[in-house]
Amino acid sequence: MFRRAIVRQPGENFAKGLTTADLGKPDLELTLVQHGAYCRALELCGLEVIRLPADAAHPDATFVEDTAVLTSRAAILTRPGAALRVGEVAGIRDIVRRFYTRIQQIEAPGTLDGGDVCQASSHFFIGISNRTNEEGVRQLAAFLDAQGYTSCAVDIREMRSILHLKSGIAYLEDNTLVVTEELADRKQFSTFDRIIVPVEETYSCNCVRVNERVLVAAGFPQLHGELERRGFQPLLLEMSEFRKMDGGLSCLSLRF
Repeated sequence: MFRRAIVRQPGENFAKGLTTADLGKPDLELTLVQHGAYCRALELCGLEVIRLPADAAHPDATFVEDTAVLTSRAAILTRPGAALRVGEVAGIRDIVRRFYTRIQQIEAPGTLDGGDVCQASSHFFIGISNRTNEEGVRQLAAFLDAQGYTSCAVDIREMRSILHLKSGIAYLEDNTLVVTEELADRKQFSTFDRIIVPVEETYSCNCVRVNERVLVAAGFPQLHGELERRGFQPLLLEMSEFRKMDGGLSCLSLRF
């Protein structure tokens, strides 16, 4: 059960962030409306939402998930793979210290984005991507092992449809994994009950189980229907403006 979530307000410079999408420039007013709805959804799920102000120096800073990996036992501060985002970690360190006494840090030459880390109960999938390198995976795996967790690497460097591993998978508890069609046959996922999402709904794979609800991007009826059929309780949220900047639902908060 999650108790808290850390979020950061999108800044006026949000549209200047990094993106590989070709979906147009985000509208700031609509971005703020969608971010507000996201925060209210977290509160509806029973979480205390800790709101941080916009970071004028880092347009991507609203995607706080990439700056840390939070477990029930320790916090690991990351080292983002995009040079323009490395400074975001300093902006999250102090707030993390309020809640964790055990804090570790990914060090150079390792790079790690939190969006490449998916926890499935006591096991972690760690994506090797264009943002997270093998040394970053090695360091995180060692930290997790010391905490009593297991982990494995999932190489997505050749994929063009997703930026981070969690753009293509999500763990919903009960041994259930939402996974995009392109990743469904990977041996790392073979022991899970898989909800396979068709290519045209790949964006919806970035959903988030938050206590009794599952936050899901609106506009993807196949996944919505399958979640309901299996007894999950989807909570639909508009994410159009964040999608324009390669962002998804998990990216917008650190939940613990």
